[in-house]
Amino acid sequence: MTAPLIDPDRIEADYLIETAFDPMQAAEIMAGEQSSGTFISVPGETPELKKRSAARVERLTVYDSVAQPTLPGAGQPNAGGGPWQRAKVTLSWPIENLGASLPNLIATIAGNLFELKPFSGLRLVDLRLPRAFAQKYAGPQFGMEGTRRLAGVHGRPLIGTIIKPSVGLTVEDTAAMVDQLCAGGIDFIKDDELQADGPACPFDARVKAVMAVVNRHADRTGKKPMVAFNLTGDMDDMRRHHDLVLAEGGTCIMASLTAVGMAGMIELRRHSQLPIHAHRCGWGALTREPMLGWSYPAWSKLWRLAGADHMHVNGLENKFSEADDSVIASARSLSEPLFEEAPMRAVPVFSSGQTVRQASGTLQAVGSPDLIVTAGGGVVAHPDGIAAGVTAMCEAWDAAAAGVDLPTYAQDHPALAAALSLY
Repeated sequence: MTAPLIDPDRIEADYLIETAFDPMQAAEIMAGEQSSGTFISVPGETPELKKRSAARVERLTVYDSVAQPTLPGAGQPNAGGGPWQRAKVTLSWPIENLGASLPNLIATIAGNLFELKPFSGLRLVDLRLPRAFAQKYAGPQFGMEGTRRLAGVHGRPLIGTIIKPSVGLTVEDTAAMVDQLCAGGIDFIKDDELQADGPACPFDARVKAVMAVVNRHADRTGKKPMVAFNLTGDMDDMRRHHDLVLAEGGTCIMASLTAVGMAGMIELRRHSQLPIHAHRCGWGALTREPMLGWSYPAWSKLWRLAGADHMHVNGLENKFSEADDSVIASARSLSEPLFEEAPMRAVPVFSSGQTVRQASGTLQAVGSPDLIVTAGGGVVAHPDGIAAGVTAMCEAWDAAAAGVDLPTYAQDHPALAAALSLY
């Protein structure tokens, strides 16, 4: 659980740094750069102003040292170079500097820090915010409880998929695939983040065709699969597209966070009457180097505040570079309360190369069924067809919940057996 603020009126952020300079000197450079200071003293930077507005170094813990700098271009205090010391630094700022503003918070805690010359590594690890942010931003509107209510799924994970191929399908092709997914009993369907509002598959026509299929199945079964339509775009377009999804009976919208930006997400949350499925495409550029960028727990806190109901965390044994322990830490961090009176928890979404084989490990690692799993090829590539792919994925998660290994469970479940032969 996130540690409490030392001062309830200050913003705190933790960083992992690497520097050839004295770590305290480097930390003070960070504090100056991100508040009242610059590379040289200026006439207006009085002691009174510093006391009122300067960032402070609250804590510094030196770890180890390395023989070579992680990142190129870093400065050195002497010609000999090195060693490069690593340390954890906690900085704090008075909220009076910026107010409870998420866009300006980003500039404060993650502005020009990453290119400062004294650092051969700098990563934002965590942050803690004053209650003023909870008073201004409502956070997720639906979360897990609202998602379950709309999807009609309780006591287990939501089993989902992604429309594949990611792009290239016509409106009619997309609706036909959704028809098969609904017939198979899918809980959740999402557009790929690459599927937008292009001439080949226009948003309005796609929503109307897909929702006609979804509503027909809902009338038959009494359960409406949740479809996250990707409305990433300009603000006016996102509002209009949201309203269309709502009017057609849809129960979810999707936006790519790095594309719409913080201000776009805030405005979308204010307008939305539907859960917001937040995609993190582009996230790897912010985190792949362990000594640079952001950690997911810090980054996701901002988007939870802005209103993301569902947040992608990658998946176990994924097709990307992220290790399983990082994926699990990210997923668990979404349940940590942002504020005691306003937890603002978001739903972890597991994706990226997910098949029937990751179900048991994921459920054990998360320790809760409060999650969404989205398997694209893991569903639609099933050798016996899309409906069988849905069945196999559901059976894998049933086996995980029952604590039965997949080969044993598959003996009486042919769809699962066929999936195991493929993946």
